[in-house]
Amino acid sequence: MKRMLTGLQPTGVITLGNYIGAIKQMVKYQDEYESFLFVADLHAITVPKEGLNLKKNTKDLIALYLACGIDPKKNTIFVQSQNEYHTNLSWVLECNTYFGELSRMHQFKEKSKGKENFTAGLFTYPVLMASDIIIYDADYVPVGVDQKQHVEIARDVAQRFNNKYGDTFVVPEPVISTTGTKIMDLLDPTKKMSKSSENQNGVIRLLDEPEVIRKKIMRATTDSEMEVRYDEENKPGISNLINIYASLTGKEIKEIEEEFAGSNYGTFKKAVADVVVSEIEKIQERYNKYLNGNEIDEILRNGANKTRLYAKAKYEAVKNKIGFYN
Repeated sequence: MKRMLTGLQPTGVITLGNYIGAIKQMVKYQDEYESFLFVADLHAITVPKEGLNLKKNTKDLIALYLACGIDPKKNTIFVQSQNEYHTNLSWVLECNTYFGELSRMHQFKEKSKGKENFTAGLFTYPVLMASDIIIYDADYVPVGVDQKQHVEIARDVAQRFNNKYGDTFVVPEPVISTTGTKIMDLLDPTKKMSKSSENQNGVIRLLDEPEVIRKKIMRATTDSEMEVRYDEENKPGISNLINIYASLTGKEIKEIEEEFAGSNYGTFKKAVADVVVSEIEKIQERYNKYLNGNEIDEILRNGANKTRLYAKAKYEAVKNKIGFYN
């Protein structure tokens, strides 16, 4: 079985867009691949953040993913900082990565733009990301289009090391999903729903209160036509709500249009709100169960033990190839 690896930033925040567009795909992938899933807490400190509670955010994030359907029996789940071999390998890879490659990374350019001071970690973290991937011989890495460049540099580094020292690493492939539905901002349906949006009334978070969710959906931007019809170009607001309803009910778009033929937008929005609230209430119930139990600690302990053994063996092979004294 091919291996897939996914890294998660420990923000502790997941939106409805993340759930429909990405996590539901991950739930599908866990039946198709040997799945490694880790919290990238080392990446979280490349840019200083006020009040960053990594320990709490890490547990919250794992609880949410488990509540959304990630099965700990089908996934090896672990925390990046609990495995020292990631950073050990990263140094070796840094010494096989060129300054020019890192300076061309889009995310580095974006996050360092206009700043006199930024951390060296911001500059070199794509190498740590490469280490995260190739230390486990991951075949596939699911990423958004904006993250594809990071898998490409992991491929380059792996190939360069293999060419120099002999076959050592599997060269990973990016998986860019074309099947997951993109959920847009409720107030500005021309933009993707984002947890960093300036106006949070357009964003549904999985830990929002049910009544807050209802209000956000009932206030969603629509149009003056008053027809529940899918048309992304001319009716982006209604089309977005149709996508949400379709993703959570499993109904086809045509079926939804027929179901609400002759209905006003208020009636349709209420139906969407009912479906979203029902889904999120189930997630929140499971989330609280995981958060208040001891299962997460055991899952992460088992994940750390398993991955440390695997990563150590790979790092020892690298040391031998280079000729470090053992």
